[in-house]
Amino acid sequence: MKDYCLRATAGNGMIRAFVAQSTRLADKAARIHQTSAVATAALGRVLTAASIMGLTLGNEENSITLSIRGDGDLGGVLAVSDGLGHVRGYVHNPLVDVADRADGKLNVGAAVGRGQLTAVMDLGLKEAYTGTVELVTGEIAEDLAHYYMTSEQTPSVISLGVLVDCDLSVKQAGGIFLQLMPGYDDEIVDKLEARIADFPPISRLLNEEKTPEDILEMLLEPFGYEVTERHEIKFLCNCDRERVERVLISLGRDEISQILEEQGEAELNCHFCNEKYHFAKSDLEMILNEEGLR
Repeated sequence: MKDYCLRATAGNGMIRAFVAQSTRLADKAARIHQTSAVATAALGRVLTAASIMGLTLGNEENSITLSIRGDGDLGGVLAVSDGLGHVRGYVHNPLVDVADRADGKLNVGAAVGRGQLTAVMDLGLKEAYTGTVELVTGEIAEDLAHYYMTSEQTPSVISLGVLVDCDLSVKQAGGIFLQLMPGYDDEIVDKLEARIADFPPISRLLNEEKTPEDILEMLLEPFGYEVTERHEIKFLCNCDRERVERVLISLGRDEISQILEEQGEAELNCHFCNEKYHFAKSDLEMILNEEGLR
């Protein structure tokens, strides 16, 4: 089954909800980057969140970049999603290893540490919108809820989960976003808080073979809800040789000439998907000539 995200409204439009199953995209990222268990959990959470956030942008050409930078051994996590929920990303230190929490769960917060969360939304305008907040826990979900409340004044409940198997593959991954829309009343807040107080982690529910549809029903049945959209989401990198060549050109004449003189060739690696692009001596010479860099 492909990964997908459901979008719904509830409570006469006062609640906006997203429930995503993201197991395959998280597992693909883990296999590409050969991540440790805790790095897989951190990366999977951020990729899932970015994918869901991408679906809120309203246009497939728009994009969001979600960056977590902390002082922990992980270093940071970066994910980029388009408006279709197609996401790519990486962690700075994929082999990070920290002790599990006292409850036996992966200690993403310790791996991330203290630092900042930054969201950059490119909506096709002259300038992108950038919002930055301090990390609250480093566990990602709580930090995103803090971001929405601080930067967008949107009260949110966010749950992100990645269940890593013994062979370091991703057994289950998913995310829940519940957000209160303008005009909400205190009664619906109280009902929603009571509903989510003891709600199980999404990774556990998915591992019990609950679907996003099942989870939406469990969450929102008392409020009356309607599923408005269903989107396939996936790990998808948009790199190609032409894009990488433009990066090479941006280095400028002196640096390309130095590479040509000292190495005779160049190999560039995409951070997002680890695809390698080789430029032979003749390729570098052609770039210098065609771009007028000689």
